[in-house]
Amino acid sequence: MFFILFTMHNPDLLEELIDAWKKIGVHRATVLFSTGMRRLRQQEGLRDDIPLMPSLEDFYEMSQAFSRTIFTTAQDESMIDKILAATQSVVGDLSNHETGVFLVLPVLRAHGLEKGKNP
Repeated sequence: MFFILFTMHNPDLLEELIDAWKKIGVHRATVLFSTGMRRLRQQEGLRDDIPLMPSLEDFYEMSQAFSRTIFTTAQDESMIDKILAATQSVVGDLSNHETGVFLVLPVLRAHGLEKGKNP
């Protein structure tokens, strides 16, 4: 089993990416708001100026400054290749600037992934 972590720089592509992953058989993924060091240094990331009683617009503006980090698991390397291809079909070639970072890590143990199934 493998752990796949993808940090996508363009949050507007999230829905399209999730749809592409779903079409190839990814049934579960977790999405997080994230920001990198460059954005933090440029004061585009985490904000401390949100008012005590924020409006919906305040939250919308804040969420657009964040990347999206999506993670899931894959059972084998063929699925990794499918996920990578689907990802690049949405965001473009990952060797290009500002597309994202795609990492694959081996999983030595996993607990809680198969909820509701008896061994």
